[in-house]
Amino acid sequence: MKREQRQRQDDEFSEFVAGSGRQLLRLAELLTGDPDRAKDIVQSALERAYLHWHRITGDDPTAYVRRIVVNQHRDWWRRLRNHELPVEHTPDRPLSDDLAERQAERALLHQALGTLTRRERTVVVLRYYGDLSEAAVAAELGIAQGTVKSTLHRAMSKLRALPELADRSGVPASPTTHIEVTV
Repeated sequence: MKREQRQRQDDEFSEFVAGSGRQLLRLAELLTGDPDRAKDIVQSALERAYLHWHRITGDDPTAYVRRIVVNQHRDWWRRLRNHELPVEHTPDRPLSDDLAERQAERALLHQALGTLTRRERTVVVLRYYGDLSEAAVAAELGIAQGTVKSTLHRAMSKLRALPELADRSGVPASPTTHIEVTV
């Protein structure tokens, strides 16, 4: 009986990873700005989730594992503070609308997110990439909804002020400009 139950849990976990793995990896990439580090964070998060899968399946497993990813990223930053400092990276800006341009836009997005604090970046990524409501972001991070709103406001103001996010005519984004980069 125990063997069958374990096999069923393994199958459920495999289905979860197949269905949510790319979303979790993209979340981690946006948080870290580094695809390799993102893979490490997601792998570590999935390891932790697997160990407790019997408790997770009743709840929303995606939210639970997403929280683990955010915590893993936060832990990485805490360890990084004591060891190394990130360096700036300026992406190429190709002129044509092709795969290379989309890659450059992604690099620009990572660079822009890199100008934000950890909390600002996490709130922006969960709110706009994760498509969570302000209340859901607050619950996910364990902070007040007002804190999410003020953090989001500060972060978006910083992003709008970046010259890299000016439109093609070179005009900086205004406070009412909608910033959209395909991820």
